[in-house]
Amino acid sequence: MESRLSLFPLNTEATQKGHLVIGGCDTVELAAEYGTPLYVYDELTLRNCCREFRNEFGQRYADTTVLYASKAFLNKAIANLLKEEGVGLDVVSAGELYIAKSVEFPMDMVYLHGNNKSVEELKMALKHHIARIVVDSYDELRTLAAMAEEGGHIPDILLRITPGVDAHTHSHITTGVTGSKFGFPIFDADEAVDRAMSAPSLNLIGLHFHIGSLISDVQPYKEAIDTVLDFAAGMRDQHGLELEELDIGGGFSVPYTMEDKVPEVSVYAEVIVSRVIRKCKQLDLPLPMLTIEPGRAIAARAGVALYQAGVIKNVPGLRKYVSLDGGMADNIRPALYDAKYVATVANRMQEGDTDKVTIAGRFCESGDILVRDIELPPVMAGDIIAIPGCGAYCLPLASNYNASLKPAVVMVTGGKARLIRRRETLKDLIADDLL
Repeated sequence: MESRLSLFPLNTEATQKGHLVIGGCDTVELAAEYGTPLYVYDELTLRNCCREFRNEFGQRYADTTVLYASKAFLNKAIANLLKEEGVGLDVVSAGELYIAKSVEFPMDMVYLHGNNKSVEELKMALKHHIARIVVDSYDELRTLAAMAEEGGHIPDILLRITPGVDAHTHSHITTGVTGSKFGFPIFDADEAVDRAMSAPSLNLIGLHFHIGSLISDVQPYKEAIDTVLDFAAGMRDQHGLELEELDIGGGFSVPYTMEDKVPEVSVYAEVIVSRVIRKCKQLDLPLPMLTIEPGRAIAARAGVALYQAGVIKNVPGLRKYVSLDGGMADNIRPALYDAKYVATVANRMQEGDTDKVTIAGRFCESGDILVRDIELPPVMAGDIIAIPGCGAYCLPLASNYNASLKPAVVMVTGGKARLIRRRETLKDLIADDLL
């Protein structure tokens, strides 16, 4: 049980009465007050992760910009915290940009990504003079150039390059391989550079790549940096491109189980920075601004999902199921790409793990399983089950499957909890319906 606590937020402990406490708040009491499923975010962990990325990269490479990948989870409270920590935003939709605007997030710290940006999204980005638009295709390049010319504002852009590097992660979260739906394949990207530099209404200042998610092997970063900087040197010689910025994306992994071996942020920083400096020196390229985009690595550990156990079903000779009041509607990751989690019984932390159980969701799919074959204390109906590592992607991917209600979200710090998103109501389910 002690080892599992290392997967929870930084200031997590078990009390003498056997309750799980996060940020000074008793999770059993939180579940009683706010109901379950409930997502709990620890403010200290979020802030610490922001500072760790800024410090570890910044002390090695002063001209580093840290952007939070909003797709991991963004709402007004999270956006406001990121603003306070001096971390920018990588957004991929008008919705994420709207959330940023709602808290007066500095637009000169916002980058717009996406493989199919709408005209409305591009208009919004141009209107608010965001820092960068990361161009993903020839169609977008043409559209943006025409819109910028008509509007009179010359945006700074990056071209997203697909380097043809396999990050050796799940196929659903690999983005840097040749044939990906994202970016310009590197064998065809010289024309994109030429067109961008020839467009008087666009200011091409750099290149972007992103090779995937949950990358625990640093070698793919080295390969991608080498490949893209070689390309940049070629574009300098061929088209006069001055590489002012290199955005290497994110993908930094986090541990979800005790078996996961993940490099420290300092290791990622040392490998990436040293490679950029060495390669630029080798190619006689001026050192560009370095941009990184951690999302999961900032949010995942900070978030914990709380559920209440319901039906306990023993299938003789096969397995014992513990069914929860949530599941794939609020966390589809296990069903989507076999993501692994651990769990604890938040109200019985001092008891020994003597029962092997499979933790199932309540939804009408056989694949709605959150944790398979885990040792826990004997679970009873009404117990509170806590699953760590739920701060990233669970809520953004949530749905109203089976007409379920999306959960409430609270932020905890210093023994106090504040609601940062209310639970949906039954009325919310039909608010947009018409007869």
